[in-house]
Amino acid sequence: MNSHAAALVTFPELRRLVDLRDAGWQFLPAVVDGRVVEVHGVRTWPGGWADAIRVRYVTDVAAIRCDFEGGVSWKRDGGLVEVVDELIALPAPGDRLAPVLVVARAPSPWAF
Repeated sequence: MNSHAAALVTFPELRRLVDLRDAGWQFLPAVVDGRVVEVHGVRTWPGGWADAIRVRYVTDVAAIRCDFEGGVSWKRDGGLVEVVDELIALPAPGDRLAPVLVVARAPSPWAF
C-alpha cells in the first residue's frame, strides 16, 4: 500500500481533500524538519477571486474566500469534513447567492 492509500485508510476524512483536488484545487504542503505540518490549498476564480484552505489536522481547518483586493467575504473553521462541505456548497463568485460583503482583510501570506 502506498503512502497516499495508507493516509486515506488512517484518516478517511482526507478523501474530502481529494474531492477538492478533483474540483480544480491546487495544494502545497508546509514542511518543517522533513515533516508535513500543514497543507494549504487554493482555487482561483475569474475576476481575481480565490478560495483558500489551511489544514493542520482533521479537526483544525480554516477556509476563506477573498476578492482581488484581499477582502474576505466568507470564512469558516472547524473540522475537515464540515469546512470542505461548506466550500463545495459555496456558490461561485458572480452567482447571485455568492457572498460579496467584505467582512475582514486576508492575512498575509494566508496565515489564517
